[in-house]
Amino acid sequence: MEEVFRTNDLVKLSYIEHLLQEAGIEYFVADQHMSAIEGNIGAFPRRVMVREDLMTAAEKALSGVDRG
Repeated sequence: MEEVFRTNDLVKLSYIEHLLQEAGIEYFVADQHMSAIEGNIGAFPRRVMVREDLMTAAEKALSGVDRG
C-alpha cells in the first residue's frame, strides 16, 4: 500500500475518507491506534493508504484538498 495523505486533523481525515468512499476507492487509515495511545496530542499523524494501482485515482479524488 502507498500513502496518499497524512494528517493530524481529524476533521480533514473524515473529509478525506468521505472523498475516497464517494470515488469508490478502498483505503486504510494507518496509525489510528498509535495516535490514541499517545493521547491525541498530534505527535503521530494518521496516514491514509491505498493500493498502488489506485494511487492515480486517489490523488485525483483528493486533488482539491489542502495538504497544509
